[in-house]
Amino acid sequence: MSLSPEENNQYNRHLILDEIGEAGQLKLKQAKVLVVGAGGLGCPILQYLTAAGVGNIGIIDHDTIDQSNLQRQILYTHDDIGQYKAEVAANKLSRLNPFVNFEIFVQRLTSEIAIELFSKYDIIVDGSDNFPTRYLVNDASVLTNRPVVFGSIFKFEGQVSVFNYNNGPTYRCLYPNAPKPNEVPNCSEIGVLGVLPGIIGSLQANEVLKMICGIGEVLSGKLLTYNALTMQQLVLSFQKNDAIQIVDLDADYDFFCGLAMSNLEITKDELKKSLEQYNLLDVREDYERAQHHIGGQHIPLGELANRASEVSQEKDLVVYCKAGVRSKMAIDILKDKGFRKQLLNLKGGILSV
Repeated sequence: MSLSPEENNQYNRHLILDEIGEAGQLKLKQAKVLVVGAGGLGCPILQYLTAAGVGNIGIIDHDTIDQSNLQRQILYTHDDIGQYKAEVAANKLSRLNPFVNFEIFVQRLTSEIAIELFSKYDIIVDGSDNFPTRYLVNDASVLTNRPVVFGSIFKFEGQVSVFNYNNGPTYRCLYPNAPKPNEVPNCSEIGVLGVLPGIIGSLQANEVLKMICGIGEVLSGKLLTYNALTMQQLVLSFQKNDAIQIVDLDADYDFFCGLAMSNLEITKDELKKSLEQYNLLDVREDYERAQHHIGGQHIPLGELANRASEVSQEKDLVVYCKAGVRSKMAIDILKDKGFRKQLLNLKGGILSV
């Protein structure tokens, strides 16, 4: 394998680096990297891996582009709203670098597909925004012996690490137990500084390039923390916990993380047929409610624990959000507060309506 004259021109600034050169660029060209999530973290990860010449990039994301994404998901524009992130990302990235092959998966990462999918790639980059996916990514990477470049963001702070690198520590060594539901809000509930995912995602891409080219020190057994307000960075060391043995994937990572309960679900069609039987509760944010809603009471998830007494108990209650995740958490809160009527989750959230 060699570089074409066009590729030599495209990657000139890499080729003149002694630490990379032609040999390193050819390693990048042959590499296969899967990016889980094409959102806030996934956008900069994908842009820099594509620009660097990683030859084969997989993108898995089932979500569509929402206007609220544009504050931080810099691959997308108003013209892209409503389209699938994975498809739009691959299309735009192909124009950035026509020498990269993209494979897109417009679906949710599940236990059923993770092992087969991960086996096709050399490195997994976790750009997800929820704990069930992070634990699934970790476990599948261990079972397929693939390193994972991890990143997370929260308001003004971010974290980066590399797990399962050369049999090193894993995500479960650092976080053996998932947080309780509603213990760690996501960015749709508490917000995030727009530039933060760009910073953290770029650091994740940096770890990928170092691993592929065999340069620098990989953040294995180390957790980098970053604060955008103070510009402070810390690198914390942690050890592998040999007592943690992963022999199979969990059947339900939502259940492991406390998000899947014995809740009943109702589909959009079922709800339309029997709407008069239920009260509705919208647990999305104010701006989401203003854009579109299907009626009912409105209490944002972050306020629900303190305002649960305001929820009517005259009828059984259907709780809804954007995609069905926050509503599950809301049902858990209402159960803890002693809600007496039946609680149902709108399957797929308002996106399904």
